[in-house]
Amino acid sequence: MGTSLTDLVANTYSRFPITLVRGQGAYVWDDRGNKYLDFVAGIAVCSLGHCHPEISKVLCEQANRLIHVSNLFWMEPQLKLAELLVKHSFADQVFFCNSGAESVEAAIKLARRYGHNKKGPECYEIICLKGSFHGRTLATVSATGQDIFKKGFEPLVPGFLHIPPNDIDSLRLAFSRRTAGILIEPIQGEGGVRLISDEFLQEARSLCDKFEALLMFDEVQVGMGRTGTLFAYEQTPVVPDVMCLAKALGNGVPIGAMLAKKDAMKYFSPGSHASTFGGNPLACSVAAKVIEIISQPVFLKAVKEKGEYLNKGLFCLKEKFPQKIKEVRGRGLIQAIEFYHDVPDITKMLMEQGVLVILSHGKIVRMVPPLIISKEEIDKLLKVLERTINSI
Repeated sequence: MGTSLTDLVANTYSRFPITLVRGQGAYVWDDRGNKYLDFVAGIAVCSLGHCHPEISKVLCEQANRLIHVSNLFWMEPQLKLAELLVKHSFADQVFFCNSGAESVEAAIKLARRYGHNKKGPECYEIICLKGSFHGRTLATVSATGQDIFKKGFEPLVPGFLHIPPNDIDSLRLAFSRRTAGILIEPIQGEGGVRLISDEFLQEARSLCDKFEALLMFDEVQVGMGRTGTLFAYEQTPVVPDVMCLAKALGNGVPIGAMLAKKDAMKYFSPGSHASTFGGNPLACSVAAKVIEIISQPVFLKAVKEKGEYLNKGLFCLKEKFPQKIKEVRGRGLIQAIEFYHDVPDITKMLMEQGVLVILSHGKIVRMVPPLIISKEEIDKLLKVLERTINSI
């Protein structure tokens, strides 16, 4: 009996039954020539769309110059990227890695190191939120506030407390002399595009200031222009001490970054943490170009406008189907519609009409298109969504 190609890859994803072979802008094509409007974008990764000409140019030029050496040496692309990240954020220093999970892992280790040095080895706990998602390593799974990702991996890493999002009383009760940090997604992506309130964030900031703990934002999915500002924290009343980035930072080239203020980062000394491929010249060259493009005020203004346009269109659908759609929520170009009942076939139905979206928790359709999406393409999504919702 022969082995099929699908048998050769670990069965860790529930995949769409198509094979994608090409992309351009906001569209992808499968091996049968079918064209799809991509509101998945590699799960909020390809924010400049597929095969962006400036990104492709930088990628090819750097590949012909230098791809990898080692962090035992200084590299110009890494220094340039670090300079851009510091210039555009609250941070003083950057640690480079390869993914969102690795950037959050670095933040967890930094918080523990910080707590140990500030208050002793008993200060290692990190307060996290229910509904959160922080990655797939054992520590980031332990930090994640969804049981579905933890099943079968027990015992988990100790030291993570989970409280309901936006519950200030629970936050105050959870905080103690053992608290090294608070880890928050300002908008929970995998949790269903749920926004954390300004009041909750302000209380978290206040507690961290009062008791010498780190306020850490996981912006892996919502950073890099996704919400209409370069970083999501810019639309909140607080500034974190630590921020985790990945996904759209490389527009498809794997790269992650953990940013922090110097008072925190000083506790990472030579040998305390490392990443072989983190910050390699290829990824950093691409990421620097990504930031140069996305950070332009005119670009971010357009993201806000298109996000509002999409949100308005989704609310119109809610008004048209009040018995089916429970809620519309989001900010910028991360939007979701939640149905009252499970809609397990909706992604397949949309795919068959040439539109790709993400289904979370069985009844939440999440849309994270390339930030270059046009209003005409948003109209196409809304038209297909309306037709599909009407039929379910």
